[in-house]
Amino acid sequence: MRKIENKDNHITRKEALNKMGKYAALTALGTMVILNPLKAQSSSPPDPGGNPFD
Repeated sequence: MRKIENKDNHITRKEALNKMGKYAALTALGTMVILNPLKAQSSSPPDPGGNPFD
C-alpha cells in the first residue's frame, strides 16, 4: 500500500461525525416528507369495497 503524504485531505473524527450527523438529519427529514402517512392516505383512491378475488 501507498502511504498518503498529503495530510490536507484528512479530517478529524469529530468533523466526520458532524458531517454524518447532518447527512442523517437531512435523510430523515426527506424520508418523512416523501413518506408522510397522512398525505399518502389522503391521496390514495377510495376503497372500492369487497374482495376482488371472490
